[in-house]
Amino acid sequence: MLLAIDVGNTNAKFALFRGQELLARWRIATDDRRTADEYMVWLDQLMRIEGQDRTEVEAVIISTVVPRALHNLQLLAVKYFGVDALVAGREPVTWGIALKVDEPQSVGADRAVNAISAQAVEPGKDKLVISFGTATTLDHIGPDGAYRGGIIAPGVNLSLEALVAAAAKLPRIAIEAPATNSVIGRTTESQMLIGVYWGYVSMMEGLIGRMKAEIGKPLTVIATGGLATLFQEQGHLFDRIEPDLTLNGLMHLYNQRKPTI
Repeated sequence: MLLAIDVGNTNAKFALFRGQELLARWRIATDDRRTADEYMVWLDQLMRIEGQDRTEVEAVIISTVVPRALHNLQLLAVKYFGVDALVAGREPVTWGIALKVDEPQSVGADRAVNAISAQAVEPGKDKLVISFGTATTLDHIGPDGAYRGGIIAPGVNLSLEALVAAAAKLPRIAIEAPATNSVIGRTTESQMLIGVYWGYVSMMEGLIGRMKAEIGKPLTVIATGGLATLFQEQGHLFDRIEPDLTLNGLMHLYNQRKPTI
């Protein structure tokens, strides 16, 4: 089995694969101070619950946008799985796709992995990948799988947290789809929810429209990330939602790795 680990700024996701089959997945808050032992106590219990045997893990691959979290995850792989972890973007799991931007070295690992995964599900087409995470990113992936640039915007929760932090009298609310399509709220909470939710829908409509116009070719729009399903009722925004796009990208990256000599 393959253990794939994707570390984002807010959450770290772990998944087990056998071949291309995703067997189980788990999520934990990102904390670069968490030790290999702490990871294993948490992971071992979850693997047991899912009926998975950790002795069957033959490889570990890691993608991270939090560099300080990498060491303890590498130690986890060595100490508890007896393997050296592969790191996405480094030999022998280099990207294998062109990064056609001015600063390819600055492309986030998650965005490159998403490009690989998007190419696997929609080969030969121009794609727009929207990832709803700590930041909301929109990335253009060419028909050949090349990463061609994109947009970084504040994430949904980040925007809401900033609003609450800056306005002393505003309450903390859970982000969800408003109960109606009305954009005139009658309470403070409903007005905040309308502002965040419909504000993001409008932002997505505007940015997707501008990118489609600039690219000038048909695009398949793929949404991923923890909050992608929040907008699934807005069917005009996305062609498909792939909640495991990044984890599947790590699986594809591992499967197409360069052979070692």
